Amino acid sequence: MNDTLDLGATPRILFLSQDGEAMRAQLAGERLTRAQAGALRDDVSTDEITPVRIMSHYDESLARFPYTGFTTADGATPIAAGAVPAAGFQVTVSGRRYGKGSSREHSPAAEKLAGIRLVIAESFERIYRQNADNIGLFTTTDFGLVERLQRGEAIPIAELVAGRDALAAAILRSGGLLRFGQQHLRDAQPVATPAAGRPLTLFEKIVQRHMLRTPVTPDVPQAGEGCFLRADWRFIHEYYTGMAVHMLHATFGPAIPLRDQDSIVVFEDHTSYLEESPAHAGSPLLPNMHRMCEAQRVFVADYDLRHHRTLTEEEARSDAGRNSAGISHAMMAEHYALPGQLVCGTDSHTPHSGALGCVAFGVGTTDMANAFVTGAVRLTMPRVLRVELDGTLPPGVAAKDIALHLLQLPTIRAGGGVGQVFEFAGSALAALSTDERATLTNMTAELGGLTGIVEPDAETVRFLRERRGVDFTLEPWMKSDAGARYSEVLRVDCAALSPMVARPGDPGNGVPLSELRERVPVDIAYGGSCTAGKREDFDQYHAVLAWGLAQGLRVPAHVQLFLQYGTTAVRDYCIAQGYDRTFAAAGARILQPSCGACANCGPGSSSAAGQVTVSAINRNFPGRSGPGQVWLASPATVMASALAGELVSWAELRAR
Repeated sequence: MNDTLDLGATPRILFLSQDGEAMRAQLAGERLTRAQAGALRDDVSTDEITPVRIMSHYDESLARFPYTGFTTADGATPIAAGAVPAAGFQVTVSGRRYGKGSSREHSPAAEKLAGIRLVIAESFERIYRQNADNIGLFTTTDFGLVERLQRGEAIPIAELVAGRDALAAAILRSGGLLRFGQQHLRDAQPVATPAAGRPLTLFEKIVQRHMLRTPVTPDVPQAGEGCFLRADWRFIHEYYTGMAVHMLHATFGPAIPLRDQDSIVVFEDHTSYLEESPAHAGSPLLPNMHRMCEAQRVFVADYDLRHHRTLTEEEARSDAGRNSAGISHAMMAEHYALPGQLVCGTDSHTPHSGALGCVAFGVGTTDMANAFVTGAVRLTMPRVLRVELDGTLPPGVAAKDIALHLLQLPTIRAGGGVGQVFEFAGSALAALSTDERATLTNMTAELGGLTGIVEPDAETVRFLRERRGVDFTLEPWMKSDAGARYSEVLRVDCAALSPMVARPGDPGNGVPLSELRERVPVDIAYGGSCTAGKREDFDQYHAVLAWGLAQGLRVPAHVQLFLQYGTTAVRDYCIAQGYDRTFAAAGARILQPSCGACANCGPGSSSAAGQVTVSAINRNFPGRSGPGQVWLASPATVMASALAGELVSWAELRAR
């Protein structure tokens, strides 16, 4: 590897500005200074860097698509397909929390393939930056480099990796993770668990029990230091498998040496409704999406891997309960993950399973490709932030309202939780079911955290016994020690909470529904996704709709209501309870398990910019669920709003 990053005498720098005119000027060939670019965009998500509609591309064709979903302050999307490589941009400059959202490695891969060699931002989301490291794309928070690059100065690699942990620096110097893995990980052995020198959190205990020894990582890493862990479960879904296999074939040839393949689980959980997806139906993307799915099925068949496929409507009618299918991270909690285990998956909402008291976090495609052949998953040791949820939740207030409250806190909006572990505790947490706890751990992705975790307790044992038929015995070590270190303790008086919504654009735009001055009319109401497709979410949907029917209410003709099961087990539960009849009578369209509208991959997505959706999904970044405006809310609020035709809580609807 070269010792410097030399971009020539006149490198092209793309400032991701809030100003539409500044963006258009740069795309037209004008070279701006940092001052001329104006205010930079914060919170540029991976949905904007590589929108979901192009994620069927998993090879060199990705070069055409970076920033095609990027939105300026005036709502424009100025960067067309092919614009970045055509303009010859080599450096991207942005604001805070760059790369937030989905774990898709398509984003840094598209940037690098388009010619971007360096991304400069005030701060980065953990998964994005780790993905960039893994493919050899440099990232830095040093804005002083901008003027030096514009002067034609070559930047020493040592300077670019300064301040990074030793592992990140070693991976970047190796040219990426797969090369590094072949050098250091194929024969890595477990670290003998040392006697604790201090009180530990549950997260730290689980990590230490899964630690692998390598020549370049410490046996007992401190916060900020890199390490590798043995994973109990590794899972992947169709948006990532093609890219992972493409990487592995390029490295190993036609025969991929998979490690411990019984612990690999493959899901097809996004694409069962493609023919009805506004983003895909009738478009040139559709054949590419089918090829992407077929690439995964070939991989599964070639290596005889454990596989769960989502169901079409026709398959569901003939299924008769034989197939276990659903959204990957929800399925992991329903079928695989156990307290004390370590789970990694190619989805930012992998922390869902943390509700069971395991360590579960999302990784990118190269991380998973490396884990397939080495059994090792990379981790930069995080700090642990404790969230004390005290008091008693008022009636009609759910875990989703807690999550939206946390997201709007100034410390979280400023990035105070980025890369950390959120340990949820307190009397209100203890009273929540495992399904509700999973809403909190799931949405640590939106909080910016590595993962969320809940100490397993009697409720966890009940869930495992009643849902999975597993008689699990908790071990004494499965809890945080008294005196364990936390970066911060956030305390929430849950008795003071009320139903929340998040305004369109970001899950952090939360506001108590009672404080909304305007009554926002809705066109679409959607209940589903991993966050809100669980049994107890459907209990909430049913409670509101059954009450509405008893009052003579039905969903108005101008509102489309969609309810989508998270897994087939949830579907079967709802049918056994008779919920499906209530849903149909209220005017809902019932959908089979899939990520669906949450990933802009099915009915429930908007098709026009003027449409307003109230949704129980976990994120509402621009374009996430179509071109319209998405308000986030709890399951009960979504159903009440569907009945009212405007944003309203169930309590307010009852009062009317």
